Amino acid sequence: MRKLIAYPLTCFYFLFFGLFLLIFHPIQWLCFNLFGYTAHKKSVDILQFFLMRCHHLLGNSYTYINTYKIENSLPVIIVSNHQSMADIPPIMWYFRKHHVKFVSKKELGKGIPSVSYNLRHGGSVLIERKNPRQAIIAIRNFSDYIESNNRAAVIFPEGTRSRDGKPKPFQTKGLETLIKYIPSAVIVPVTINNSWETLRYGKFPMGIGNHLTFKAHKPVKAIDFNSTEALLSYIETTIKKDINE
Repeated sequence: MRKLIAYPLTCFYFLFFGLFLLIFHPIQWLCFNLFGYTAHKKSVDILQFFLMRCHHLLGNSYTYINTYKIENSLPVIIVSNHQSMADIPPIMWYFRKHHVKFVSKKELGKGIPSVSYNLRHGGSVLIERKNPRQAIIAIRNFSDYIESNNRAAVIFPEGTRSRDGKPKPFQTKGLETLIKYIPSAVIVPVTINNSWETLRYGKFPMGIGNHLTFKAHKPVKAIDFNSTEALLSYIETTIKKDINE
């Protein structure tokens, strides 16, 4: 019965989700080309708000848990597990004051209204996962941008999203590069739960009636640890210990 109900609700979801992407694509273009970065960033923030509301059509809800203060005057590295594309709008919305940018695969840089435009023009970096040399160079340049402008870099060390909620081993090369070249960064581990449930049945229908949670853990700095290995181990352990399996 639950799956049957999911079919019509998913149709409504895709209708409104796609509509918002199409509406905000020209809005982004106008904001970026006529008014610059700040206006473009605000348009992207508003888009994330509406994309999150689309999930309410599926009976899904969100909770953001953060009991720590994250400094605005320093660059931020947000490190999270990855369960579905439903992870993206909440991270962008909840951390919007920090000007969120992503390390994303190159394929997402074209063909998706609003999303591809923001990835290309909003300060994120597109990497070729099959070309480690290009990826490291791109992430290094991205790190310089984050460091000099006090932005927030988001990275999912699992590489690809978990389809059943169980975390994959972290691939730390990209994260190591961010830590190395953004030495003043505040590092915020984030645990995401139940996002994978939105794809319980695959891409169609979508999962319904799920409670997605985003928990920000205590911010740390690289100088708090004796070695990069100790820091990476702490980040991975902190994120994974709160994942519901």
